[in-house]
Amino acid sequence: LQSKQEIIWGALCCYSLTLSRFAYKVQPQNWLLFACHDTNEVAQLIHGGQLIKHEMTKRHQHRTSGK
Repeated sequence: LQSKQEIIWGALCCYSLTLSRFAYKVQPQNWLLFACHDTNEVAQLIHGGQLIKHEMTKRHQHRTSGK
């Protein structure tokens, strides 16, 4: 079962990617909107990496404290 934070993170990644593609495909191309959504996508991916690292650390600590 996924936490709400993981679901929201995944949704925001999909949202940013979709709107980046839209900003690129629309005519005339909206480069400012594209850059904003690309920047947001990078920030979401960094946040996701931190979330994964936190979960792995928490599981490791739980395993080692149980011994």
